[in-house]
Order: sequence, then C-alpha cells, then structure tokens
Amino acid sequence: MSEKALSIKDIAKKANVSITTVSFIINNKAIEKNISAAVIEKVEKIIKEDGYTPNQVARSLRTGNSKIIGLIVEDISNPFFAGVARLIEDKAYQKDYKIFYSSTENDPVKAKALIDLLKSRQVDAYIISPIAGTEKEIQGLLDEKKPVVLFDRYLPGLDASYVGVDHFKASYEATTHFLQQNKRNVALVTVDLSVEQITDRYAGYVQSIEDGPVSFRPELVLKIPFNQNKALTVDQLTQFFKAYPEIDATLFATNYLAVSGLIALKKMNRKIDKDFKVIAYDDGEVFKLHTPEISAVEQPLEEIAENIVRLIFQQLSAKGKHPVQKVILSSRLIDRSE
Repeated sequence: MSEKALSIKDIAKKANVSITTVSFIINNKAIEKNISAAVIEKVEKIIKEDGYTPNQVARSLRTGNSKIIGLIVEDISNPFFAGVARLIEDKAYQKDYKIFYSSTENDPVKAKALIDLLKSRQVDAYIISPIAGTEKEIQGLLDEKKPVVLFDRYLPGLDASYVGVDHFKASYEATTHFLQQNKRNVALVTVDLSVEQITDRYAGYVQSIEDGPVSFRPELVLKIPFNQNKALTVDQLTQFFKAYPEIDATLFATNYLAVSGLIALKKMNRKIDKDFKVIAYDDGEVFKLHTPEISAVEQPLEEIAENIVRLIFQQLSAKGKHPVQKVILSSRLIDRSE
C-alpha cells in the first residue's frame, strides 16, 4: 500500500510553522512576506526529503494561475501536429508552463468534451486546431476572456487570434511546378474533409490547372475518407493509379496519404522518375530516406510554434485584454526530383 502524499498541513506540522507560511514558501512569496531564511530552509528541506506535489486545481484556485496550457489538435500522431506540439511544449517549458494535449479525431463531440475537460482543469490558455461544430464552445472561451489561439485552420465567425499557412498558395505552386516540368496529367490525392486547410489545397490545385496549359479533369482528384484503414487506402490508391495510367505527376495533400501512395506505387512496381513525379504535403524523414528522395511542401513548423507561443503569452500577460492577431505564413517547396 502506497504512503499518503504529503500535504501542506503535514509540512507545517513537521516544521512547526503555520499552513500559511508553508503556502507562501511554496508559491515563492517567502521573501515578500518577510519569512526568515532559517524557516525557508527548514520547510524546503522537508519538502525535498519527504516529497510534495501540489494539486494543480487547488493551486489554480489559490493563485488564479495553473501554469498549464491546453493544446487540442486533430491527430497528435500526425507528423505535422506532433512536430508543432513538441516545439510548443519546449517553448512553453522555457516560460515555466506545461502543455496538456489531446486529439479530436475530427469529431466535434470529442472536441467539445476536451474543451470542457480543460476548463475543469483550470488551464490558463487554449491552443486549438478547431473543427466545425465547436464554434459555440470556443466563443464561450473568448467571452470569458480566456487566452485562445487557433492554428492550422480557422472557423468563420470567430474573432480569435490565428496562426496558419497559405495552403492555397502552397498547393498552387506545387501543381505549377509539375506543369513547368511538362507534366500534363497531374493528379491530386486528398482527404474527404471540409476543413479550411484541405479545401484550400484543393482550390490551389484546381486554380493552377485552370491557369495552365491543360483542362481540369475532376476524375484525377481522389478523395480518401478521413481515418480510413491504411490497407484500404493503399488498395484505393492502387486502383486509382491503375484506372488512370496516364497520370504523370501526383500531389498528395497530406503526409500520411503520401506514405500510403508510396506503398501503393511500390506494389505496382511504378517507379518515381522523370516520367512520374510526386510531391508530398508536409516533409518527413521517410521522404528523405526513400529512393529516389521525394519532393515535399514544407510547412514552417518553427515559425508556426513561435508565433503561437508569442500570441498566447501576449494574451496571458494582457489580463483580459486580448487584441486579435492573424499570422499567415508561407510554406517552402523542396524539390528533390533532380
């Protein structure tokens, strides 16, 4: 049976001081309250020897500050979200804040429950990659003057700070790159989701085709159901490439779709070379290890995380006054086809 966790009352009894004195020392207010160095040393020694972990909810009720930021993303296993989350975590840690993060799986019911959970944990701020259906809950946070920063996608009607990438421009430039290489049957493999970053990538692809030397062919756009089993996705991609053998270039709208596409092409013995080119949206180690290396649209993860953290801490220090700021960044096309 484990020992009962040490409480502030236990520490006060051992040190023969008041509970208030212990609380001041734990919350770094000892010098401000003129507590002697000897008492501080005695209390800190007991804490170090016997162990004490403050209850974060109780702490936030006392101080109004939990030192925790909630981060809600679509899928933390997605390389893009994982990369941004890790950078945010590192940058927040440098400012003595911790990150609680979780995935919505693009389910508004789950997303609402996560927002409620973070509210019950008294987190200080919210960083959210939002989905349709959560407008009311996010607006509630804004109405309560909670620090909120949205990223990756934006929900119309919400007057909230936002950090994102120009996905239309990125997709347009990637597709145009194919056309400049004399590719005339350019396919798009995307995910069947009506979220801003995905619809913008589709729109950029279509606009580039329409501005180019060939006509738009809707049959060369394959929309994969969100969260579909990987094996089914590979089969679907295999059938797609077999049905349209004239395809000479493909833009994959997400990192994980590109990985499934490479598996499908390998099964078909379809080589990636001067006659058939591929660009993946979001770079990754797997694309550098592939032979030949795979070209990719690289989102500026460091800049995204830096701006998110900058905006959230501006709001945390603003004491209820949260000026809305929108930051739109540019991606970079990494051409590894030569």
